[in-house]
Amino acid sequence: MTISVLVADDQAMVRGSLRVILEDQPDISVVAEAADGAEAVELARRLRPDVCLLDVQMPRLDGIEVTRALAGPGVPDPLRVIVVTTFDLDEYVYGALRGGAVGFVLKDAGPALLVEAVRAANAGDALVSPSVTVRLLRHLASAGALAVNGPAQPLSQRESEVVRAVARGRTNQEIAAELFISLSTVKGHVSSVQAKLGVRNRVGIAAWAWENGVMGGR
Repeated sequence: MTISVLVADDQAMVRGSLRVILEDQPDISVVAEAADGAEAVELARRLRPDVCLLDVQMPRLDGIEVTRALAGPGVPDPLRVIVVTTFDLDEYVYGALRGGAVGFVLKDAGPALLVEAVRAANAGDALVSPSVTVRLLRHLASAGALAVNGPAQPLSQRESEVVRAVARGRTNQEIAAELFISLSTVKGHVSSVQAKLGVRNRVGIAAWAWENGVMGGR
């Protein structure tokens, strides 16, 4: 099935470039473009695309506000949002991730990673741009910008191992290989962890891990 994508960026040239890259793939179709945040919210709610690609800095509503409107706490049927940014240590990105984004990708990361990000978001499986996400969260943790919150229920030892692996950007396949467990078992642990932590996706798990210092020295 074709993955439908909304592209939101205030620069027409950037939107055009993203469209060309994505529609070069047989399984991806750009169904709409938005030039500002308010238009992105309206189009996304009306069209319900599989994935929304949002620039961080846009007129009227910025990427964080759009993310919260489409995927934030209290949104009953959240959309999958990827934040597209110029800077890999942009604190706006952290706000977007906590607001419900499933990941983010750098504008200069290249076509292959952009396509991978869209497919990963659609599948709900892999943490997008994991090395960049980890650097961002580590940076904010060291700056004391993150709050500490315990899980609603204690994590098992295996769940804690899965949390650390997710926070290092491992996919489910990689976690299964590292821990010598089946793929379905990994998915079960991830779902259980999300419920216990009160987060919606793998980015939320990674953010929690870095916020609470469970990564150790790794």
